[in-house]
Amino acid sequence: MAYPGAEALVALDNAHYLHPFTDHKALREKGARLITRADGVHVWDAAGHKILDGMAGLWCVNVGYGRKELADAAARQMMELPYYNSFFKSATVPPVELAKQLVDLAPKGISNVFYASSGSESNDTVIRLVRHYWKLKGQPERNIIIARKDAYHGSTIASASMGGMSAVHKQIGITLPGFSHVMPPYWYGEALEGESQEEFGLRAARAIEERILELGADKVAAVIGEPIMGAGGVRIPPETYWPEVERICRKYDVLLVADEVITGFGRTGHWFGSQRFGFTPDLMTVAKGITSGYLPLSAVLVGERVVSEIMEKGGEFYHGYTYSGHPVACAVALENLDIIRREGLVEQVRNDTGPALGRMLQQFADHPIVGEVRSDGLVAALEIVRNKKTRERYPGDGKVGTLCRDICFLNNLVMRAVGDTMILAPPLTFSHDNIAELEEKIRHVLDDTARGIGAM
Repeated sequence: MAYPGAEALVALDNAHYLHPFTDHKALREKGARLITRADGVHVWDAAGHKILDGMAGLWCVNVGYGRKELADAAARQMMELPYYNSFFKSATVPPVELAKQLVDLAPKGISNVFYASSGSESNDTVIRLVRHYWKLKGQPERNIIIARKDAYHGSTIASASMGGMSAVHKQIGITLPGFSHVMPPYWYGEALEGESQEEFGLRAARAIEERILELGADKVAAVIGEPIMGAGGVRIPPETYWPEVERICRKYDVLLVADEVITGFGRTGHWFGSQRFGFTPDLMTVAKGITSGYLPLSAVLVGERVVSEIMEKGGEFYHGYTYSGHPVACAVALENLDIIRREGLVEQVRNDTGPALGRMLQQFADHPIVGEVRSDGLVAALEIVRNKKTRERYPGDGKVGTLCRDICFLNNLVMRAVGDTMILAPPLTFSHDNIAELEEKIRHVLDDTARGIGAM
């Protein structure tokens, strides 16, 4: 290995490091790939391989790697005030300034910000806020939150219970009560024969209304959803879906929560996915792109409807974290937002690189093992199927996707597998040259995968 001491580090990793969402026995049989540096949209491993990062780290490195401005912002704040808490009726400068900027960027009605360190923590906070709100309203029985099957809202017990991933629920054993799950807006996998995307979008939304009526509108506190379902396989809803969901929530006086952990800060060519799909949430959770992953930070953006109730009746809200509003993380977030604005990345994704990525990927719709290509801004998916006409999957519960992912590694490309769906979410700084590089790698990967399963 080219990196000094790499073999010893991999051995230490095997001996002591428990990785997230990992089959540890399988990992330790092969050893982890040691990533040692990064720049722009590429990372390098210990062997010196230059790897195109098609996942922006983990959906988060929006402004790309190696941004000195973000390192400098962190260093300045560390020297001035590395940490102080937001308890004891205290505040520090960066989180106050950041809160104002987030409110200005957010959809109409958002007026306040509560900070945490991860998307999981922010979604836990939403659960607390939503239930606290209805208690203050004199309706404590309104405590059920409706989410979607295959949704991902975090890894704590509460956020994982709210999420709709069956494998996670099975591992938890007993999920927390107060959550109900309905069909996802996944036209390719859920549509009836001959059903248009527009018709399906309305049907998927009305599954929420049916569940509200089944549970009783006086028992339902909120509906939560990712504008685009990310970890569930980049499931992009039809245009009819979200406006109908909002109409239903307003009809039954149910709070609407947008989980913008993945779709926030330019991913769809808009600052937030809710703006892209034309709906106005009562609460929003954000993380990842808020600092481009350079430091951990998340937030709940809270609408005036909820805030006013808490201010008037709430008393003390018994919730918070040691690192809520961490000044260094917030200073980095402020500089990160400045970069996104200064370089016009949101507009670039909407008007240029997002459409270019979509056009490039569409050529693979004719590939023998690709059933559907879908994209929105700089987030995309390729569905791998056995039969393009019937949409029949390969047997093995995601084994072909795993094979394709491993072949990506061999071709120095990071493209994630969700079952047999290959997903992409590159940095917002992705250029046309990067798209061309991605095209060449995907072509090799799909061809090699098809040959590996006897489809070519």
